[in-house]
Amino acid sequence: MKQRQLGKNGPMISAIGIGAMSFSNFYGTTDEAQSHAILATALDEGVTHIDTANAYGPHTSESVIGTFLAKQGKSKNEIFSIATKAAITKDPETGARAFNNSAEHLESELDGSLARLGVDYVDLFYVHRRDPSIPIEEVTETLVGLIKKGKIRSFGYSEIAPTSLRRANAIHHVAAVQSEYSLAVRFPELGLVQSTAELGTALVAFSPVGRSLLTDRPCSPEKAETLPFLKINPRFQEPNLTANIEATRKFRELAADMGTSAAALSIAWLVHRDDHIVPIPGTRSPDHLREHCAGARLDLDAAAIAAIEDVLPLGWAHGDRYSQAQWIGPEKYC
Repeated sequence: MKQRQLGKNGPMISAIGIGAMSFSNFYGTTDEAQSHAILATALDEGVTHIDTANAYGPHTSESVIGTFLAKQGKSKNEIFSIATKAAITKDPETGARAFNNSAEHLESELDGSLARLGVDYVDLFYVHRRDPSIPIEEVTETLVGLIKKGKIRSFGYSEIAPTSLRRANAIHHVAAVQSEYSLAVRFPELGLVQSTAELGTALVAFSPVGRSLLTDRPCSPEKAETLPFLKINPRFQEPNLTANIEATRKFRELAADMGTSAAALSIAWLVHRDDHIVPIPGTRSPDHLREHCAGARLDLDAAAIAAIEDVLPLGWAHGDRYSQAQWIGPEKYC
């Protein structure tokens, strides 16, 4: 497995990680045994990075990772580089989604995550969403304090703008920024890819196979209707979903012609974008994880990359990547 550095001062990790939101029924029902099978396959394939969060479940993803690690004995702190997140919460009066970046909340939630994972520290701790009422410089100072306490080795932010990254990095090196990035979502190329590369910050790409659109098994309209997130997502509503499945048909054909799967080819494209980019595909299937790993091992030449971008040019996708409600929290930028 190819290796990437997690920030300019961080550990070397596998070129892809596991996005563990799929351990929490987000894309369909699963259980602890299935999640443990994914983690065991990851060890076999040389995948050493796991990305989770307190919000996944909530708590389910971290708990099943914790029970898997508990089975590993003394080596549990050495087999994976773990990232987790906090800051997404609910308004106590309305129940609406809210964000809390206060020092008290972040440390308290981190303590809960460490207990569920059964570890003394995590390699990477993200602010899952920015609370705009607290300056990012102040939040960064909080995260530096958690490093000093030994609870985290490094920190990052999820879905922030390049300008916010630079403000935070002026206080302390930001090891990673997490953003949706794939052949279906090229938005990070409007500054985030460039800024993270310049600062030595890892760009951790979630949903690298386009929430199934960039695989050989795109989500059907009937399946999308059963999943709360996709049901309200513009790309998975009709007529957009049917248009997107058709738009990606030539990509699937190209992958087959190249002797690989569409998921592997989409991962390979991202891995070849730059050495600081780390895709974190999620799955409930060991076989699908093996496809992702095959993509991380693929070598693409300039002609192959040109062919990929010819069948999926900039702007091919129908519908926004988020609904109006889902856009609450992520920072937009240009």
